[in-house]
Amino acid sequence: MKEQEQTLTDGRILYLIDQFNRSARRAWMFVGRQYYQVDNDILNRRITKMVEGQKVEETGKANNKLAHGKYKTQVDEKVSYLLSKPYTLKCEDERYADKVKDTLGSKFGYNLSLLGYEASNCSIGWLLPYIDEQGHFQTMVVPSEQCIPEWTDSSHTELASMIRVYDTQVWEYNRKKTIHNVEYWTPTSYKRFVNQSNLLVPYTYDGEPENGPVAHFQRGQQWQGWGRVPFIPFKNNHVEIPDIKFVKSLLDQYDLSRSEAANYVEEVKNLIFILKGYGGEDIHEFMKILNEDRAIPIDDPQEGGVEALTPTMDITALREHYEQLKRDIVEDGQSINKDLDKFGNNPSGVALKFMYAGLDLKADALETQFRQGFEQLLYFVNRYLELTEGKNYDDQDVEILFNRNMKVNEAEIINNCVVSKTLISEKTILAHHPYVTDVEEELQELEKQEEKQANDEIPIQPLPIDEDAHEQADG
Repeated sequence: MKEQEQTLTDGRILYLIDQFNRSARRAWMFVGRQYYQVDNDILNRRITKMVEGQKVEETGKANNKLAHGKYKTQVDEKVSYLLSKPYTLKCEDERYADKVKDTLGSKFGYNLSLLGYEASNCSIGWLLPYIDEQGHFQTMVVPSEQCIPEWTDSSHTELASMIRVYDTQVWEYNRKKTIHNVEYWTPTSYKRFVNQSNLLVPYTYDGEPENGPVAHFQRGQQWQGWGRVPFIPFKNNHVEIPDIKFVKSLLDQYDLSRSEAANYVEEVKNLIFILKGYGGEDIHEFMKILNEDRAIPIDDPQEGGVEALTPTMDITALREHYEQLKRDIVEDGQSINKDLDKFGNNPSGVALKFMYAGLDLKADALETQFRQGFEQLLYFVNRYLELTEGKNYDDQDVEILFNRNMKVNEAEIINNCVVSKTLISEKTILAHHPYVTDVEEELQELEKQEEKQANDEIPIQPLPIDEDAHEQADG
């Protein structure tokens, strides 16, 4: 496809930006970030009453706002479960796998974790590959709310272009000024603008405006393009929906129920007293006498007395409601079931699988999409290796393996390893042993240990004596 066929006009770019800013997809991105930071909607709750046709906040009533971090816990669980351990590359050519890992660098593991959070909270995490000024291959996670993709297909597998919108702060005299930046990326180049009152003005660098598109990177004195739009999607699931959308209504109800229970406890303290035949005149004096003496003087013993009006609430029904909500949040959010009444304090391997069943399903969806993202990333890695080594690696197949961080019953697994010692290979046993992190290194250590034991067990034998030679020496 030719460059001019892919290029959008300024008017169309502005239209797409406006549509994206108004979209529900972008709104959910901010909701995901908001709830991950435990800035739940309950914090904005106001208790109001109608006064002369207008809503007025009741400041005298209890209004507890209990925001719970259950959504944050679910996202942390998923990302830690799938992406906290170092990834592994599986390839027939180990030298190529090492080249890929060296090219991506140690920072890529950290970026994978960031992409996990971006995808979970915002439906898609975007990775931007680039070549830095020193000529090294680098990757950067771009915030999802900055990216407006234009896909070539309905299944969203290939990009035709990407619009990136972000703000920066610059000093103008003694004040900071916000610059609305717009970048338009195609497979061969990108162009930068500044959005001034809904008008795209070419970006100015060192006082000179960029009048045309700029290639993706510079190799020596030559500017080149990747051949693809250098934005790689790492999706949360195939429908591109953030995790918050599955549980938000349940979380809001849970926050509300727990806050109402706290309001009830607080309101119980605020008893309304009805006084009959009280001998004092000052209500403050009444409260003082009640708190200090635990008794109240009454002028009329027959008709007088004190009654207390207390707010009523079925706290048992309320508790059952929010306990069921908690179970619904675990089920619909596909998080770890921590019900110790069912599994006990030291669950077996089978029980652990049931506990992790929902999380496994959610992690499977994320892993499938991240594998697709990694395959697209390999295209850019291969282009970089082709530039630096002059060799094409497109015929190489490499697979990324995510090592899940699942809790195990160590005693049970160790016992199974011991029982299996004569049935399967030692390498397989070590691969499943909970204390072994590197199988090859452990095999080498075992070999050294066996050699040392063999040397220690060799008995020391006296040297044989040649009697004939001894007699000749004496003679």
